Amino acid sequence: MTEYLQIPGPRGVNVVVLSPDTRVTVGKDPSNTVVVEEDPTVSRLHAALEHFPAGWCLQDLGSRNGVFVNGERVLATRALRSGDEIRVGGTRITFRSDAGADVNVTEAAAGPPDLTRRERDVLVALCRPVLSGDLFTEPASTREVAAALFVSEAAVKQHLLRLYDKFDLLNDGERRRARLANEAVRRGAVSIADLRSG
Repeated sequence: MTEYLQIPGPRGVNVVVLSPDTRVTVGKDPSNTVVVEEDPTVSRLHAALEHFPAGWCLQDLGSRNGVFVNGERVLATRALRSGDEIRVGGTRITFRSDAGADVNVTEAAAGPPDLTRRERDVLVALCRPVLSGDLFTEPASTREVAAALFVSEAAVKQHLLRLYDKFDLLNDGERRRARLANEAVRRGAVSIADLRSG
């Protein structure tokens, strides 16, 4: 398996073959594996690539202008896939691997369904007891949600019915409110920041 970096430069594309037993550093200093001296926005020691049994990862080494992969800033170690574009300062580097298609790609969890503003308010009120920190915390009751939102219990029940449908919680189990709260947090419809606000 061959893995390498393609780095465009003033004299064409430079190719750096990656060795699994060598940590690769990128920066302006001549001691780096990949030296980017013509870009004033690259730090002396900008980024590092490290090989793990499952593949290569990229890390920002406290650079002034950051490290980006496919336009997203790298805040922690980031796994690389063939074709990823790494940007250090204003320099773009492409990671290549002939490992073929990744058969072990992690599937993303389903995102939240489209929610009205009021449905989202109901979900936040339903999930807010999670902040108490108690183990096995139950979500808010219909009465507690109604009181928090200054609406009737009947209105909350109608919103909950629509939310059960939107989150595909169709059976009539008594734990449906707890399952809805779990799904709302798991799928990103409600965040801890949402629960802390208000």
